[in-house]
Amino acid sequence: MVDMITLYNPTAAQSKGSDVDSIYAPRFDTLQGKVLGFIDNAKPNFNHLIDDIAELMVARHGIARVIKRQKRAASVPAPEAVYAEMVEHCDLVITGSGD
Repeated sequence: MVDMITLYNPTAAQSKGSDVDSIYAPRFDTLQGKVLGFIDNAKPNFNHLIDDIAELMVARHGIARVIKRQKRAASVPAPEAVYAEMVEHCDLVITGSGD
């Protein structure tokens, strides 16, 4: 019997002639001094995950400040004020799911 592991690369290949700069946000040279935002979608345990990620990002990458906001439920969008706050104060934002 042969053991086999299949590994999938989840990144999409760049299309020939595509203008990547117009699709993606500019990349940072460093995260030092940046403000990181989290939008918690209110699924179980995501709050614990973002607490750990925030701690690591501060310790390992020099994130200056972390802003955390929580949606009322996973099935509804965050209030516009949350998005506005993230745009105004954050250099990068992570949204996600728990369970």
